[in-house]
Amino acid sequence: MSSQNHAVRFDHTRLRVSDLDRSVDWYCKCCHFEVLRRTDRSPSGNQLVHLHLPGSEHKLELTYSPDYSIAVPEDLLHTCIRVANIEAYCAYLESLPLSIDLWPSNWREKFKSGKRMAFITDPDGYEVEILEHPS
Repeated sequence: MSSQNHAVRFDHTRLRVSDLDRSVDWYCKCCHFEVLRRTDRSPSGNQLVHLHLPGSEHKLELTYSPDYSIAVPEDLLHTCIRVANIEAYCAYLESLPLSIDLWPSNWREKFKSGKRMAFITDPDGYEVEILEHPS
């Protein structure tokens, strides 16, 4: 059965986090997400915050539950944001009063041509790719 017969869209991705307010602050400051809605108690008892990027339909759902321990294995998954100018965006990240590690450390040299990218890691260990897509 093809998707043409059904209205199917990719709606959101859930990430479990260890500190909801810290993660919301990080994603809003570092990645320019905006809070779409907050739920203090979902049907399963979790606290949820749905974030979105203006112009994107896909949402990021941050989920917190005090009885869930977070241990994100390295390179398990990553999310990706697009920026028009990666140099300017990374300079912005470096100017924030947060401890932000841009990696690989030689990303400027490694990705001089072609698709330019760098990575940052959120407070729980989830990787966020920063991918340059000039307008």
